[in-house]
Amino acid sequence: MKVRIGIDVGGTFTDAVAIDNETFEVVGSVKVPTTHTAAEGVAAGIVQVLHKVMEQCEIRPEDVIFIAHGTTQATNALLEGDVAPVGIITLGSGLQGAKSKGDTTMGDIELSEGKYLRSYNEYVDTNAPDLDGSIRAAIQKLQEQGAQTFVAAEAFSVDDPKNENRGVEICGEMGLPATATNEISKLYGLKVRTRTAVINASIMPKMLDAATMTDQSIKNADIKSPLMVMRCDGGVMSIEEVRKRPILTMLSGLAAGVAGALMYEKVSDGIFFEAGGTSVDISVIKNGKVMIKYAQVGGHKTYLQSLDVRTLGVAGGSMIRVCDKKIVDVGPRSAHIAGMDYECFAPEGGIPGGSIRQIAPRADDPCEYVILDDVSGRSYSYTLAGAANLLGYVPEEDYAHGVAASNEAAWAALGVWLGISGRDAARQVMDLAMAKLSSVVEELIAEYGLDRNFTTLVGGGGSGAVIVNALAEKMGVRCKMAKNAPYISTIGVALAMVREQMERTIANPTDEDIKRIRADVIEKIVRSGAKEETVDVAIEIDAQKNILRAIATGATELRQKSLGATELTREQLTQIAADSLGIAAKDVSYCAGTGRWNLFEGQTQKKLLGFIKLKNTAVAVLDREGVVRLRKEKGRFVTFTRAEQDSRFRRFLDENTTYSDANATIPKVFVFYKEKMLDLTGMQTAEQLYSILNVETEMLAPEEQLLAVAYK
Repeated sequence: MKVRIGIDVGGTFTDAVAIDNETFEVVGSVKVPTTHTAAEGVAAGIVQVLHKVMEQCEIRPEDVIFIAHGTTQATNALLEGDVAPVGIITLGSGLQGAKSKGDTTMGDIELSEGKYLRSYNEYVDTNAPDLDGSIRAAIQKLQEQGAQTFVAAEAFSVDDPKNENRGVEICGEMGLPATATNEISKLYGLKVRTRTAVINASIMPKMLDAATMTDQSIKNADIKSPLMVMRCDGGVMSIEEVRKRPILTMLSGLAAGVAGALMYEKVSDGIFFEAGGTSVDISVIKNGKVMIKYAQVGGHKTYLQSLDVRTLGVAGGSMIRVCDKKIVDVGPRSAHIAGMDYECFAPEGGIPGGSIRQIAPRADDPCEYVILDDVSGRSYSYTLAGAANLLGYVPEEDYAHGVAASNEAAWAALGVWLGISGRDAARQVMDLAMAKLSSVVEELIAEYGLDRNFTTLVGGGGSGAVIVNALAEKMGVRCKMAKNAPYISTIGVALAMVREQMERTIANPTDEDIKRIRADVIEKIVRSGAKEETVDVAIEIDAQKNILRAIATGATELRQKSLGATELTREQLTQIAADSLGIAAKDVSYCAGTGRWNLFEGQTQKKLLGFIKLKNTAVAVLDREGVVRLRKEKGRFVTFTRAEQDSRFRRFLDENTTYSDANATIPKVFVFYKEKMLDLTGMQTAEQLYSILNVETEMLAPEEQLLAVAYK
């Protein structure tokens, strides 16, 4: 049996899963305490858990065809201020060089309250007769100020990187870690690019040591498959890329959970909750894809693209606050932080009676958190998980299901103390928690334009059921628990694809610009460990910000396989399409299909002023597994062969283009063929659109069928 191994390094535990590469079934899972204090750091725990899962599942080294780990190390280092001081070598000349001094002076960057990243600057004139000597002198001055790692920064280095790259080379010759701003981002904006590079450089020493030790340990275990590391956008990259860009591992733990959920659960539009004991991470899935945005560190904008994740201190272990015998809040402190057991997991008959008291879990907390001391003198915390169990939101087979008798006795005691019933107390707790969560979810639904009638709440993590069932009830939406929810993040790591992204600041990109960035991102993703035969590239053009973006995904082995892929019947697909469009299945018809794609059309109705009915034709495109990848009112479609691209498709595009005296406005277009969904909605002109379409389809046979959807 060939297996994939995923390892997730958390704040408390390091988990590992082994997955059958053919069936994608979990064949084993183990966990060990995260080794924060070991001489080797978290790498020691990674090695321990790897050996443990291989022994438990009797896995031979040669049977491991993929191994990856996700880590909170970069995130924790930044939150805790455990970073190296950074020396910034500013390169430039003349007036532009003078401006660059200001743009690259970062000073002390606040990472979290009371935690700072120290940085120092030295300017090097690139017109100096001995540029190498000037750079070396600047490095030595920065070392004297306390710098341990370095950044080379120059305006417009994205166009001509040779000076920045030389600065990094000289640092390497001196045995010093360094980053060039052009390695981190190809976008203009020296200040943000430098800040992103400084954050990257600050965690390089710690991450370099951990990466080297972990990589060596994998090799010592005779595993031939190269170690991959989870990125913050849901993909993985090679250890060599981690050494250059450790910043990409920041927030990777958050990305792993939703990556796993997307592989197991065929979600079209939804909100994913990864709930643990202390907090819940909330992210958005739209058209079967997760939502990405630029990350901020300590409130500072960066050019790091990561999942848009909202984190709340509301989870299974969230403690209950009471003031003047009234329940006033849930969290943010958790039973884990207080070092206490949950009331719902007390042994059967373990709470025959007891007394209520209030504590301050930490010195600066209010003394309002309620706990129960049982007759034996053991203390238990009241938790959100206990309230959810009491009210029946947690199914018996769920990881978070507690001991009913003990939980009921505990809440009955709290009810007596408050002068209400235990169930009323639990209901108040759930209402407070759901109000916090629903506020964030409603904000995300509005921000990303989700249709709440077609939105599913998906629960993951050990406490997923504690949250999603009650929240779905409150909001009147659908919900489901992800398969293998307690270790969905670790599964996400084991099944992740390699991902790379490249951005350039270009106004009105030409055919050559598009072809160049496409070739460059393919080269980059292959260096990161993807097999070139599996690489898929999407091109996006952000006309407002003048950004040309290429996103590449690929597999680490020669074949790709859709997890749990099962083709649905036409009848099943029709019903899903009808649900997505909000109409009856009888009003939906199958119109076209090609490759994995199926297009359905239906008539939708909207009321105007309460009584006038407006009818619109709407289309929905589903893949063979029933994931709705596109749905649009007033959508138009056409089928054509590759040979008809310059005739039939051109006519279709022209028919849906709006012409005015000033210009021609092309519609938003998606093209579907084989396994590919090609997003052309960022194109501003027909020439740009044709250029990308021709590049993407040039290897197709003339008779290959394509499907295009256009809308305005």
